[in-house]
Amino acid sequence: MCMEFGREICGNLDTAESREWLVTNGIGGYASGTVAGLLTRRYHGLLVAALQPPLGRTLLLAKLDETVLYDTRSYPLNTNRWADAIVSPHGYRHIERFALEGTIPVWRFAVADALLEKRVWMQQGANTTYVQYTLSCATQPLQLTLKAMINYRDYHGDTQSNNWQMSLETVEKGICITAYPSATPFYLLSDFGSVSPVHNWYYGFDLAVERYRGLSDKEDHLHAATIEVTLNPGESFTFVASTEKQPDLQGETALKLRRTQEQKLIEIAKAHQPLDSQELPAWINHLILVADQFIVDRPLPEEPNGKTIIAGYHWFSDWGRDTMISLPGLTIATGRPEVARSILRTFAKYINQGMLPNRFPDAGEQPEYNTVDATLWYFEAARAYYSATSDDHLLGELFPVLADIINWHCRGTRYNIHLDPADGLLYAGVVGVQLTWMDAKVGDWVVTPRIGKPIEVNALWYNALRTMAKFARQLGKPHQEYQAMADRVLARFSRFWHDGLGYCYDVIDSPDGDDSSLRPNQIFAVSLPESPLTPAQQMSVVETCGRMLLTSHGLRSLSPDHPKYQGRYGGNQYQRDGAYHQGTVWGWLIGAFVQAHLRVYNNPQQARQFLEPMANHLTAHGIGSLSEIFDGDAPMTPRGCIAQAWTVAEVLRAWLAIESL
Repeated sequence: MCMEFGREICGNLDTAESREWLVTNGIGGYASGTVAGLLTRRYHGLLVAALQPPLGRTLLLAKLDETVLYDTRSYPLNTNRWADAIVSPHGYRHIERFALEGTIPVWRFAVADALLEKRVWMQQGANTTYVQYTLSCATQPLQLTLKAMINYRDYHGDTQSNNWQMSLETVEKGICITAYPSATPFYLLSDFGSVSPVHNWYYGFDLAVERYRGLSDKEDHLHAATIEVTLNPGESFTFVASTEKQPDLQGETALKLRRTQEQKLIEIAKAHQPLDSQELPAWINHLILVADQFIVDRPLPEEPNGKTIIAGYHWFSDWGRDTMISLPGLTIATGRPEVARSILRTFAKYINQGMLPNRFPDAGEQPEYNTVDATLWYFEAARAYYSATSDDHLLGELFPVLADIINWHCRGTRYNIHLDPADGLLYAGVVGVQLTWMDAKVGDWVVTPRIGKPIEVNALWYNALRTMAKFARQLGKPHQEYQAMADRVLARFSRFWHDGLGYCYDVIDSPDGDDSSLRPNQIFAVSLPESPLTPAQQMSVVETCGRMLLTSHGLRSLSPDHPKYQGRYGGNQYQRDGAYHQGTVWGWLIGAFVQAHLRVYNNPQQARQFLEPMANHLTAHGIGSLSEIFDGDAPMTPRGCIAQAWTVAEVLRAWLAIESL
């Protein structure tokens, strides 16, 4: 799928700066920016390196400010907005076309009768970014000048220079930059042309999206080098930024390798589709490539090829919950079960007291375990993997781990997570801690505490027990206890049903009683493989969620009829987190809704229509990817991360479920 825009988008700053691109390197690093070339986030940069893969993400190269000299006239191709709100220069006006070739962003600049193309991609497995310029059409040579704007900071931060002096050392083909004595050196190199070191701070780059988010919105970057090259018609020039001392400077070779890697991903996915499936739609083909952007290395001494999933770009690391929810769509649906296997084995090493880590901090090595549902999603990920592979060897390896998780939940683990002997349901929660996926917290304020027995947690618990019974039978182990526990949950799950409202309580047995707020969490009691609801209840849940929560891009996190509903997401952290799960639409929930709708109505054509708006969304926000969240009120403006793993994953998984019928 080739997504492209002409001057109708590129030539309008409002639209060109609202669309962002992303490329990744498979170890947690990335490059990202706007179609306009304008910095709007602290997270934008041409090289955001994962110095401690998959974390330790550090902004090294912020941008390249380009100018061309053609036929004695100078044309700036870059765009900057400054602290005084002035935009200068207006290089976006020269963008004739922007497109994605696979996941590679391509700009075509038009100056007089010359056409200059620019491509950005990264080397897989290395903190190396390639920026290639090709003079595809001209009647005479063109001189290209690049100003390399660098930094060296945590990707969450911002820099005020304060006369910071970095070390710039001339090396063959470029320069080596050492920000301070203990910093990782990085290199700015070119395959030909001149590279001259410079040390000149540029002050007050304006970051408009950070201002919208209530964060610091001004930053300084260092002009560290000037690169000059003369291109003849048909020639290409490649600029390389890398933490590698001697990266491959052959741009054409590196570009061919990247294209070959992407073509292989498509071929693998096609080979694993249902035999009677038609040709993959172009937008699904593209999502298969995008899925790979989230899969990164997390090597361990005992698992050197370990894998994990980045939850979202730009600011998320690998979260246990997001990883397990995303695993079926990103790996099984794309024909890459070996990746799923590696992820399952990797996370098994981190299970502690029967709990999967919630997240791995950006700094430090100790994972955080404040989650009740991530561990239960691990069972569903294992079930999906086994269903696709019948891998008895891995099942035998994981079974003791899974059994230990069940035992810990029965006797009780962190945060008052325990089996209630009165009804066989799971209780979870203590004051001041957020344990479910609705986990927004500002200071001491937990926005949606959900202490008690959340419905999706117990739907997952029920499925985990049924899964364990099946796994035990498959391995020839005792299964009766798991079966009996699941039967007990099934018998008492009716406690969640609110007959008067025709849908389920969101939480029962909370400190404030049973919570009848209409939220999307009950959809999992229908969408998961084993439903503890009656067919009539399943239909009522789907219909109610469809009427009150369904939007073009997912489900609202709270009914608009609720007094705490917030239809717009934005403002400072307090305001944003206050709206995060109080009406904001979550893209990943569309997968569960489609699966539930299929179970109730068995209508693939109708279910497919619920996914179609996501194809259109690929041309907005994060170009070629799917957003984390959307406003609850029309027009459901995309917000949050421009590329979210579980949104992409659940759309792919739901699409495969439809095609498999």
